[in-house]
Amino acid sequence: MKNIICKVAFSIALTFIPFVIFAQLISDSTYVEAKVRSKSNNKISYSNWRKFPTNTVEQLSTPLASIKSIPTNIYGSNLNLKTKATGFFRTEKIAGKWWTIDPDGYAGVHVAVNSIVEGKSNRNQNSFKTLYGNQEQWIKNTANILSENAFNGAGSWSDVDVIKDWNKKAKKPVSYTVMLNFMSKYGSKRGGTRQEAGHKGYPNNTIFVFDPEFEKYCDLAAAELVKYKDDKNLLGYFTDNELPFNIKNLQDYLSLPNKNDYGYLSAKKWLNDRNIKQEEITDQNKADFLGFVADTYFSIVTKSIRKYDPNHLSLGSRFYSSEKNVKEFMQAAGKYLDVVSINYYNVWTPSQTSMSNWEKWSNKPMIVTEFYVKAEDSGLANQSGAGWIVKTQKDKGLFYQNYCLGLLQSKSCIGWHWFKYQDNDPTYTKADPSNNDANKGIVDNEYNVYQSLLSQMKSLNQNRYKLIELLNKPK
Repeated sequence: MKNIICKVAFSIALTFIPFVIFAQLISDSTYVEAKVRSKSNNKISYSNWRKFPTNTVEQLSTPLASIKSIPTNIYGSNLNLKTKATGFFRTEKIAGKWWTIDPDGYAGVHVAVNSIVEGKSNRNQNSFKTLYGNQEQWIKNTANILSENAFNGAGSWSDVDVIKDWNKKAKKPVSYTVMLNFMSKYGSKRGGTRQEAGHKGYPNNTIFVFDPEFEKYCDLAAAELVKYKDDKNLLGYFTDNELPFNIKNLQDYLSLPNKNDYGYLSAKKWLNDRNIKQEEITDQNKADFLGFVADTYFSIVTKSIRKYDPNHLSLGSRFYSSEKNVKEFMQAAGKYLDVVSINYYNVWTPSQTSMSNWEKWSNKPMIVTEFYVKAEDSGLANQSGAGWIVKTQKDKGLFYQNYCLGLLQSKSCIGWHWFKYQDNDPTYTKADPSNNDANKGIVDNEYNVYQSLLSQMKSLNQNRYKLIELLNKPK
């Protein structure tokens, strides 16, 4: 193992000030104009155009062509960095940096696109039939787009069955993920949930994790995972999406109107066991209780997954709010997860300090499972969804480069998932409120690729191992 690592030409070092490290590597400054999204009283608004400093591959003071080529295998992993092969994806920290380790034992970065699925609107369906005729031709074309632009995976809400069939015959498989939705599906069965923008809503923002029936439900639902157990192309499982873990959870449970609700009773017992009166609750109590909620949830869902499939990664529930910045929460989640998944919005450049804290607190690597911006030149209104607005598809690609350069600089990040494959179609009325009218895709509503976006994505994706070497050189 030591001999293998010695052959790899990197020595990993981390700085917490991104500007400093990039200033030494970037020859000129680029600025991209964007409108910043904000939300007040449940109304979305956007600022005037603002210029954001944007690091790009073209600006590197050391040309990538001058760096020795790094070969990759069918999984898109680095053939210069090999460790133990288990036949399945796993993670490993090597020389201070986390990696995905593919089934053959090579270290890599998981670079995926979310929602690789055929569109549901009439316009989507008509274009699908005209261009492809059937799912086999569609996934063949889509897999080629991914491969040509150096993506190696499919993120949440992708058509897993179609991808699995494709992988049986593909020279380059598409590694994929499965969304289990344990809590949201249990909530739909139990009653009391509602659809919110991008995720399910729960009473008082309290999940039903203390219901005795939840654990039984998870066991029954996880029994179906045996069909994935031996699939080497599966990266892992998401347990849910954007659950309302929040520092206010203690008060939220205590405020439930039904005093026989298991959530209320559990919160009350938690206080009583610690001799804490409601009027004496401190910020530390709130953080500790949030950790207790996380421990309860992740212990249940991970136990269920492991019972029926011990081979694949448990990727978490895609944290999206302030919970990821609460140490007690991340410590509890990290006890059970293999990877911490973050839907990481509202930043132009990822925070090295935040990413370092997430890894330090959880003792696990992290993966960014949603991010995007929207472009005006698409002709869409771009009022729904979380991403900011830029002017052109090229600007979207430049944002992608800047954002992902920040991720590649991190020692804790093992990959990212762009949201998403296809634009929202405003004519489709059954979409959730966050997916009505926005230019999020790498293809439009007629399946035409945004070539100027993809060319910028490709420039970064295909050089990601060179960039890791360059960004993490000792200064």
